[in-house]
Amino acid sequence: MTSRRILGIDPGLRVTGFGLIVAERGRLRYVASGCIRNTSGELPARLATILRDLSSVIVAHRPTEVAVEKVFVNVNPQSTLLLGQARGAAISAAVLADLPVIEYTALQIKQAVVGHGKAAKEQVQEMVRRLLALPATPSTDAADALACAICHAHGSEGVGALVRGGRLHRARAP
Repeated sequence: MTSRRILGIDPGLRVTGFGLIVAERGRLRYVASGCIRNTSGELPARLATILRDLSSVIVAHRPTEVAVEKVFVNVNPQSTLLLGQARGAAISAAVLADLPVIEYTALQIKQAVVGHGKAAKEQVQEMVRRLLALPATPSTDAADALACAICHAHGSEGVGALVRGGRLHRARAP
């Protein structure tokens, strides 16, 4: 079995988190994480920064797969649209590098990492720290990106892979 280099992305117009892990033989290993900060400028310049900086991360760390957090519909439609554009820039960086992109909801990510979909940010941070044996707690945006990568690593193996393949086989009692 070959190792998988999974880049998780938590897109945001102001802060986009990224985290890279290696999944091999059921084990996860931390590689890198960080944030792309984008606090000023017009929308096109911000989107260009996300695209350019994530492209640099992809070139530097050579992921084989990309997992991105899906947009949730916000009370404010304008915020939802802006976040969708940030996601588009992030996905474009992966697509331009010919990488497969898989999307997960925040609920799926929290369920995979913490065990329930209503987990607080601090719980996600702590579980990411533990699962990857990190010496310190990552920032919330980097932790969310790493959690997305962990979700993909767990969800694309075993039963999760079977479900996405369209079939779920269950053993029958004798």
